[in-house]
Amino acid sequence: MNRTAGEARNDQRALIAAGVTVVLWASAFVSIRSSAAHYSPGALALGRLLTASVALGLVLLVKRVPLPARGAWPGILASGVLWFGLYMVALNWGEQLVDAGTAAMVVNIGPIVIALLGGWLLKEGFPPMLLAGMGVSFAGAAVVGLSTSGGESASLSGVLLCLVAALAYGAGVVSQKPALKYASPIQVTTYGCFVGTAFTLPFAGQLAAELPGAPLSATLNMVYLGLFPTALAFTTWTYALSRTTAGKMGATTYAVPALVVLISWIALDEVPGPLTLLGGAICLTGVAVSRRGARRRSTKATVSPGRT
Repeated sequence: MNRTAGEARNDQRALIAAGVTVVLWASAFVSIRSSAAHYSPGALALGRLLTASVALGLVLLVKRVPLPARGAWPGILASGVLWFGLYMVALNWGEQLVDAGTAAMVVNIGPIVIALLGGWLLKEGFPPMLLAGMGVSFAGAAVVGLSTSGGESASLSGVLLCLVAALAYGAGVVSQKPALKYASPIQVTTYGCFVGTAFTLPFAGQLAAELPGAPLSATLNMVYLGLFPTALAFTTWTYALSRTTAGKMGATTYAVPALVVLISWIALDEVPGPLTLLGGAICLTGVAVSRRGARRRSTKATVSPGRT
């Protein structure tokens, strides 16, 4: 019974941490939109990662966190290059070539990649409710994407860049999971961020050239991206990932399109149409379905006789 109660508490804490991550990642889309007009894709990624690296580095110094164990480094290096580095540059670049709706649809392949790689490489299996929920959520993301595309023709280069971003995101998440066996969430996040910053250093010249001419609002949005959707949200993400499967975590990110619609409505006064609202509701329904199997298993374990 005690072990079951502990597992339930862990799952609840993971869900709360994932919720913080999802809200902050949704807010990032609004900030990226405000900064992208004044910063090139690589410069924006580097500025965001530099800000996050400074903040996370200060946390390590204050808390005197040691270096991660040797076994964590393969996952940290892979996630740093793929997710913190390649994903951010490819997504920023892709969103300049395609409309937001197309980008959202393509990037939302990422959670499916996570579920497939997690089930295969991490031996997490393929729970039917998780796969069903992800299917429902992807359909909702597609509806949101179609409703916001405005009928524009998509650039093939932009679609391919968004696909690269989705694959890098999925592979990066799956790389993080084994690293969390040897290192804490703050270690995996911070050193992954350091690796991503090093990966984007070739864009330092662009950042130095664009920074003086950018309006203060765009620079503040870049700093916000570094402090909250990166430093804080990636830490809460790894905390949650250390307490649940990669597949479940990937499924929670399907709440992002619905929250982006809500935040854009509040912050930018962009009133969503009926089709957009329907897509957001479908996304949230899919997330609920994907979590239902886990709750059902938890309940069965609690009432099962002989458990201690």
